[in-house]
Formats: sequence, structure tokens, C-alpha cells
Amino acid sequence: MGQHGVIIGKRETVLREIKVTSGLKDFHMHSEQYYVHVDPNVKVLATTTFNGDHAWWIDGCVIPVAWKKMYGKGRVFYSSLGHVAKDFDVPEALEIMKRGIRWAAVSLYEDPEPWINPVYGQH
Repeated sequence: MGQHGVIIGKRETVLREIKVTSGLKDFHMHSEQYYVHVDPNVKVLATTTFNGDHAWWIDGCVIPVAWKKMYGKGRVFYSSLGHVAKDFDVPEALEIMKRGIRWAAVSLYEDPEPWINPVYGQH
């Protein structure tokens, strides 16, 4: 479940991963961010670190902003980047979106990625 965030300047940290984020650098973005809980079975691709300028209680919070996962034989890509179209003037944000969509679209043609395994029921 998500909740609207506040519009803030924030730093996006790109976690290096071959298919979607390789070669991309960390970047800054000024946009509205959602606070979301994510499935523990996702592969986080990028996170944001909030400052406390608009709300003291989020100072230093790190939240995923892009992730991918398998759903059966299908692929799911999610990004909260791009609240408004001009957010994609940030080259890294646009590139993550393009690569993530491309990664998800090939699910009919490529095998599932083995590193994503269900964690439910494990102790």
C-alpha cells in the first residue's frame, strides 16, 4: 500500500544490476515520492534517501523507488519515478524506465531469472 509523499529534493541511489541499471550513476531528483511497502521477493534497483526539510520524521529514510520481480513466468517492473513528465528530463530516471520496461517485455522469450525466489513460508 502506498501513501502520497511530499515534494522534496532527494537523492536516488542506483543499485548496480546487469539488466536494468548497469552503468547508471546515482542522481538527484526533485519530485513527489510515495511511501510504499514492498514484497520481500523483489530485487530493488534504486532507492531514495529523504532529507528532513519538509518532515522531520522522514530524515534519512531509505525507500525503494524501482524494483523488479518474477510472477510465475512473467516479469514485473515497478518505478515510482516520474510523478510528472518533466521528471524524465533526468536522464537516469528515463533510462531506468526504458530498461525496466524492456526487461519486463521479454518475459515470453527469456527464462525466469533464478535469483528471484519466493520467500513465503521460509523460516
